[in-house]
This record gives sequence, C-alpha cells and structure tokens, in this order.
Amino acid sequence: MEILRHIVVFVHITGFALLFGGWAVEAFSRRFQINSVMNWGLILAAVAGLALAAPWGISYDLNYVKLGVKLVILLAIGALMGIGASRARKAGSSVAPGLFWAIGILTLLNAALAVIWR
Repeated sequence: MEILRHIVVFVHITGFALLFGGWAVEAFSRRFQINSVMNWGLILAAVAGLALAAPWGISYDLNYVKLGVKLVILLAIGALMGIGASRARKAGSSVAPGLFWAIGILTLLNAALAVIWR
C-alpha cells in the first residue's frame, strides 16, 4: 500500500512539474498563453492530490486545513486558466499578463505550502 501511495505522490509531483514547466516556458518566451501541457498538469495534480487526501496507507493524521487551502488554490488556478484561455480565444490574443502571472505565483504558492506547512 505504501508503494502505491508513493506512486500517487510521484504522479502528483509530475502534474505540478507539467503545470509549472508549461507556465515557465510561456513566461520565458513572453507569449503568455495557456497551453495543453499546463492543462494536463492541472488535471494530473488535481486527481492525484484528491487521491492523496484520502487517509489510506498512512499511520499519521492528515492536516485537512492544509489540504483544504491547497484545494482552494488549485481551484483558483483552474479558474484563472479557464478565464484566461477563454478571453484569449475570444480576443484572438494572449492571456492578460496579470492573470498569467497570477497562475504562476499561485502554482508556486501551492508547492511551497506542500513543502513548508507541516
């Protein structure tokens, strides 16, 4: 059971890497677009995160306040990605810079909460 949980943690980290990596590629190229790599990263991180929020295969109590905060941030990232992609598609241009930078900052914040908050 522990090995399965570690595999789910790996998938969760991979989802974060895809989300942040896709964002970083767009940020460094100054295109400010929501790409499919970011979408897949968000989906992987969300599904694996929800699986990790279940108390299976562990001998300690989960911090549900931390998990709730991380879920709210994840939903905010998804909402910003959806709003930004929709507006960009309508206007035929890139995502508004403020919206785009908020996605990256919230993604890093979520990772920081996972590592720092015990």
